[in-house]
Amino acid sequence: MSRPRSRATLLMGVVLIAALLTGCGGSQSSGGDGLEKKTVTVAALPLVDTAGLHIAVQRKFFEAEGLRVQIKPVAQSIQALPALKTGQVDVIAGGNYVTFLQAQAQGTLNLRILAPGAAAAPRFMGVLTLPNSPIKQAKDLEGRTVAVNIRNNIQSLSLNAILRADHVDPAKVRYLAIPFPQMGAALQKGQVDAVHAAEPFATDMTRKLGAKMIVDGGSGPAVAGLPVSGYLSTQRFTDKYPKTAAAFQRAIQKAQQLATSDRKQVDQVLPAYAHLDAATASALNLPAFPPSIDQVRLQHLADLMLQDGLLKQRIDVRSLVFAAQPQ
Repeated sequence: MSRPRSRATLLMGVVLIAALLTGCGGSQSSGGDGLEKKTVTVAALPLVDTAGLHIAVQRKFFEAEGLRVQIKPVAQSIQALPALKTGQVDVIAGGNYVTFLQAQAQGTLNLRILAPGAAAAPRFMGVLTLPNSPIKQAKDLEGRTVAVNIRNNIQSLSLNAILRADHVDPAKVRYLAIPFPQMGAALQKGQVDAVHAAEPFATDMTRKLGAKMIVDGGSGPAVAGLPVSGYLSTQRFTDKYPKTAAAFQRAIQKAQQLATSDRKQVDQVLPAYAHLDAATASALNLPAFPPSIDQVRLQHLADLMLQDGLLKQRIDVRSLVFAAQPQ
């Protein structure tokens, strides 16, 4: 997933930002003492999901842990996968779990999850139609074409779960891959009947096209709190630099706690890295920012992937979560 440079093109417009932070001591942290590696390179998407990373930079949580963080923006997390595998990048921020769990299952990556990024929340994602569309509810999607950013990923996966809960056969819905910034135009041209959009695109289409959300993709028992993205690394990194990984994890957890308890913290960082004006940022329907990994819900996500055929065998997610040793 990505975000447009303006409201129309934010997803693909990636601005080169590098934040180099110098270390200093901090209470209840290592203060850099004993860290195997003091500079961590993070490939980050310009998504709402990565607000925790930028809050941690702004509030100097990394500095307090003795870390310097170098941020390298990318448009899609999959673009940074080769660099993660070769060690050119240490962490991917905002990496969607579906893609990386598939890479783990296929043996192309030995994944370790350091911290959560975003989880489903009401109206953060949803199916939108034009105001004059005959599609008014989930049942009406049968036989229709729905745009998703990437096929066989979190959008189709979560919508399929919602459809099944509403007694709709997901096999009767056609998915077409259309980048988020182009969804509004595709809807207007009649190329698709509906779009499954995430923020800030849903709000943008609502304002510009009068689009209506007919399925809330972030609420309901099938998807409530469903993990969407996280801060992802490799076993090689966490085995070689366990204290560094733990310091990074602590800083992100502090930032996630702020993001979930104080929306203003998110609103303050969004405009700079996500290319949103302040008014738009404050109007968005934000995801949840869990301060710690919910292994039960993450396992539910993996099980949904198995149900939809995105995995061939069940994955035990507990083996993929990095657990720092007590200080």
